[in-house]
Amino acid sequence: MGSVFIAYSGGVDSTFLLKVAREELGDKVIAVTVKSEIHHLGEITDAKMMAQKFKVKHLFTDIDILSNKEFINNPPERCYICKKEIFSRIKEIAKELNLSFVADGSNYDDLDDYRPGMKAVRELEIRSPLQEALLTKDDIRLLSKEMNLPTWNKPSNSCLATRIPYEDEITLEKLKRIEKAEGFFHNLGIKQVRVRHYNNLAKIEVGKKDLLFLMEEDLRKKIIDKLKQLGFIYIALDLQGYRSGSMNEELNEKGED
Repeated sequence: MGSVFIAYSGGVDSTFLLKVAREELGDKVIAVTVKSEIHHLGEITDAKMMAQKFKVKHLFTDIDILSNKEFINNPPERCYICKKEIFSRIKEIAKELNLSFVADGSNYDDLDDYRPGMKAVRELEIRSPLQEALLTKDDIRLLSKEMNLPTWNKPSNSCLATRIPYEDEITLEKLKRIEKAEGFFHNLGIKQVRVRHYNNLAKIEVGKKDLLFLMEEDLRKKIIDKLKQLGFIYIALDLQGYRSGSMNEELNEKGED
């Protein structure tokens, strides 16, 4: 590729990609992290620390995605709208820096779920080296562990808007409520968690090993108190546990793809 501008979130995939790119291309790699209301602040901090560790030049770009009316209406192609805006901006910066390619951390497993954002990636000719190499999430975790990357077992994450059902309006208030709720669970030591926002109802998804843990009486009361304090009236625990893309299940039921 010669030189590359990597969209860097600080997660498992993009960290592995950044590390390998740094080893292959040296200083001809620059990382860019998007700062927006839809991202956990903790993820941005993690990204900054890892880029410093790799000695990679790291830029930040602010994108006010909530000013996009199409996005806040939250249609099923929400991710396409978001990725189109974000990667269009990243491509502009790459051009200013005279970098040959923009790359993201999409992996081979991403082809199996409903991910309209991939359409934007293709349209804008963003390269996805991990996907091109047919590397799955499990492959990347294994290789990351062999390379002693601290992210090898980091829980998967996604933007906060994915916690809001399609067609429900995305607002800053909802995003902040979700971020604070998930931060509360993280502080309890539960790293893999989603708090799905259904108006007044919070639907909690955690890994199956944590389901019984959340039912302990004292902890259950703490969770109820905290989530009600954040503005939820009803609190539900999803007995199916955490699963990636669970908000797409409604689309599958309707026969959409």
